[in-house]
Amino acid sequence: MKLEAVTLNQEIQNDIIAKIRDLINYKNLEPGDKLPSERMLAERFEVTRSNVRDAIQKLEFYGLLKSIPQSGTFVANIGVIALNGMIEDILRLDKPDFKSLVETRILLELKTASLAATRRTEADLEHMKETLDAYNKKVMNNEDAVQEDLLFHLAIAKASGNSTMNTLMLTITPEIITNFEKYHVCDEDQSFLGIQEHTDIFEAIKNQDPALAKEKMKVHFKALYQYCYSE
Repeated sequence: MKLEAVTLNQEIQNDIIAKIRDLINYKNLEPGDKLPSERMLAERFEVTRSNVRDAIQKLEFYGLLKSIPQSGTFVANIGVIALNGMIEDILRLDKPDFKSLVETRILLELKTASLAATRRTEADLEHMKETLDAYNKKVMNNEDAVQEDLLFHLAIAKASGNSTMNTLMLTITPEIITNFEKYHVCDEDQSFLGIQEHTDIFEAIKNQDPALAKEKMKVHFKALYQYCYSE
């Protein structure tokens, strides 16, 4: 039932996105022109304001709309042909499979680790250490530490100083948390190995050694590499 609800919500969101596109075209809206309010769009499309808000946020994420507090939502500075093409691509996007998410995470984190080693601040190190300690505590108590594991990696992404990479990590992390144990990616021993591997990554970043940080991250992802590329 839960999967059916997610699918239905996706269909509603895509339908609203298509209708927003049609509205922009019908009214010949140009970059900088204002869209009707969420309330008016909800009434026009016969959906909830929450549905409209989700669709607008998705279009904002891809840079096609821009919401300004107290002012409204505006067409972004992009030509109508490009806008229509990008919306078509968005509507055709498939929900990424778990292996694709994990593969994307690996590619991102090899880069964020090396960047973090170059750009980290003392505040970043403190935050990383907190998440590292939280992970270690959960593992030593034989408790599930999937969330703490990913929070450590998100702390590294933040320390990379690249807001786009950080956003991408934040985008894919919830889906990874949901599916990590479902697909039995790592066994229990991996959690204990993670303590030392996380520490090695942290020390490399702390010592501002980008090559070592990347290498230690690669070692840490050995099981994920095997999961992604074993077939």
